[in-house]
Amino acid sequence: MKKKMNYLVLFLMTIFIVGCTNVEDASNTDLETDIQEVTTDETKKETVTTADEQVVGETPTQPNNGLFSGYKLIEVDGGDLSGYREPNVVVDIGYGDREYWAFTNEYGQLVRVIADEIILQDDRNEPVLSSGRYYSDEAKVPGVESDVLDEGHIIADSLGGVSNAYNITPQDSTLNRHGDQAYMEEVIRSAGGATKFEAIITYPNTETQIPSSYQYTYTLMGNEIVDKFDNVNPDEVNASLGLTGSEPSDSTSSSTSSDISSVDTNGNGQVTIKEAKAAGFSMPITRDHWLYPYMRDNDNDGMVGE
Repeated sequence: MKKKMNYLVLFLMTIFIVGCTNVEDASNTDLETDIQEVTTDETKKETVTTADEQVVGETPTQPNNGLFSGYKLIEVDGGDLSGYREPNVVVDIGYGDREYWAFTNEYGQLVRVIADEIILQDDRNEPVLSSGRYYSDEAKVPGVESDVLDEGHIIADSLGGVSNAYNITPQDSTLNRHGDQAYMEEVIRSAGGATKFEAIITYPNTETQIPSSYQYTYTLMGNEIVDKFDNVNPDEVNASLGLTGSEPSDSTSSSTSSDISSVDTNGNGQVTIKEAKAAGFSMPITRDHWLYPYMRDNDNDGMVGE
């Protein structure tokens, strides 16, 4: 009987020890599960955070959305000779790293060109041809086949412009080579560049790529300049205004008075800005212009009407 009691006590103690062991193992298992769950959650959080950071970092920088609103930004090779322009697009027409933006309307007409800064051509460090151009030819915009129209740059090679259709318009040859267009380019070159440049190009209708007029606004040495001129032969305009008479003879008071008589409307020997504009001259009048000696340069900076 005593032995049976001993066996019974031993059996009960064995059951108790095994039960405690299972509880402890279960507790350890639950604890490990909790730790794994916490670790997994923390890992997920770190992974999500890292992914978010990568998305933000990889988002490409967009151009000024406000400036380009309503236009599709496209890339066109600077030497592309095609005369076709896409409608409602904006294209960088600056050579190299320059940012000169050209805009077209719904008819594919080049209507606006802007640049924060005009940076002159650098023929020492840029691949400039012996002709002084970046490219051997210009885009064949419809109209340039005319004998009296040039492939006219809105921003010239010398000012850092390319030669594709988004920088070319059919322009009167004399205007482009010797008239207001050429004069404006020379003024900017002489000043070493310009800032706040804007060109507005207008057309007689929606069917043509030949502009009727141009308006250029730019800043030189802190002075805003506005040049407006029609896409016509300036020699013919001057002839119609009586400004292309015979060459002046020796400098006498009578001949001098005769030379400026069509501009100097009050006959006092001095030409005002108002008189010069009324005669068809664009401002500013610089020191090398034949009218300059007859005008008053109050700040003596070599320009009148800037």
